[in-house]
Amino acid sequence: MATINDIVALCKRLVFIFPGFEIYGGMAGAYDYGPYGVELMKNIRESWWRAMVYQRDDVEGLDAALISNRLLWKYSGHESSFSDPLVECKKCGARMRQDKMKNVKKCDACGSADLTPPRPYQMMMGLSVGATADFEINAYLRPETATTTFTNFKNVLDSVPHKLPFGIVQIGKAFRNEISPRGFVFRMREFEQAELQYFVKPGEDEKQFAEWKKARMSWWISEMGIPAEKLRFTPHEKLAHYAKAAEDIEYEFPDGFDEVEGIHNRADFDLGSHTKSQKEFDIKSTVPENNESTTKLSYSDPQTGESFIPYVVETAMGINRAMLAVMHNAYIEEDLGDGKSRTVLKLPGRLAPVKAAVIPLARNVPELLERANGIVADLRKLGLGRIELENSGNIGKNYRRHDEIGTPVCITIDHQSLEDGMVTLRHRDDMSQERVAIKDVPKKLQSIIK
Repeated sequence: MATINDIVALCKRLVFIFPGFEIYGGMAGAYDYGPYGVELMKNIRESWWRAMVYQRDDVEGLDAALISNRLLWKYSGHESSFSDPLVECKKCGARMRQDKMKNVKKCDACGSADLTPPRPYQMMMGLSVGATADFEINAYLRPETATTTFTNFKNVLDSVPHKLPFGIVQIGKAFRNEISPRGFVFRMREFEQAELQYFVKPGEDEKQFAEWKKARMSWWISEMGIPAEKLRFTPHEKLAHYAKAAEDIEYEFPDGFDEVEGIHNRADFDLGSHTKSQKEFDIKSTVPENNESTTKLSYSDPQTGESFIPYVVETAMGINRAMLAVMHNAYIEEDLGDGKSRTVLKLPGRLAPVKAAVIPLARNVPELLERANGIVADLRKLGLGRIELENSGNIGKNYRRHDEIGTPVCITIDHQSLEDGMVTLRHRDDMSQERVAIKDVPKKLQSIIK
């Protein structure tokens, strides 16, 4: 099994992911995404959006602000409870999350037992917004996309009317002041989330929770190409303040199973926390008293006329973690015999950063280059994604490079192509080759990428 270090090395060598601000020594928990990393992230993002929005009639999209009013996080409970237990070593000064320490009685860095008692460490990133703020925290960078969805519940419902159940999704950046970012892009201070908030009638939440568990596990298997045996559900041992039930989809990383997506039954906590006139509704969750909201976040049943606070079933996935899991699952080192080997990313074609590479066998033959450029132009018209022209002239190195970045097929134009109008398709997974008429290449590629 590949290690995370294998993935880190490949990411840096092949312009997937770089440490952020590396020329100044870097910054813990910050990474930049290069040309191929951007493409893979985009493809995962689009697969999720397609499954959640385009293939359904009951889900709408949203893109809310990153900088948010402080009151939002006061009434969501984040300002008072969104913290981790911080422990400091008095000997070496290391700071650690107590719940992630190897031994809670010893420093992970130096082994000293001289530690401070744990204290709450606020994970939200506070901001001082406006010329008259005087450096007082009056806003936050959002630590999740969910809460800004709840405050837009009525805006979406009034503009695109739906009967319950219906959902709202967001994909976007979130920010957390992590004590100890770790695991490459697994835990960062700035990351990207893809979240669904699905609004249901009270009493139907448990059924919808079970249905979304099935739907999300199916997506990981069918769309991300991860075998079922590398995934599992794990219930939360301790529920968050908002949760009625919670389970994680976990992927088997080199160090064991860890979370890639959470599915939560949030009951009526969220809309109940942010709604105006709370006492008018039978809110089951324990919510903070809110006298500052200006809107009733309720739903009126068109048949009975009853007005109530909907329950929420949430699915929450980190795009960065998804990318790490997908790359780890696809990474293979193959022994080719005779002392030769190759590294290959066997990504599903729809996720591959480059969909096809077109390679003229000799870079100094104008006729071959002209024919190659024509094929590239035709393939780009299909809108499948990135199509690369490889003009280095070394066919073996080109094949190996595209194996490593996961390109499903290489298309080689040779001297015979000028005579018979045929090209060689070399397939990534089994390295098999076939001759195909140039006119049939677009249709062939579409079938490979599906």
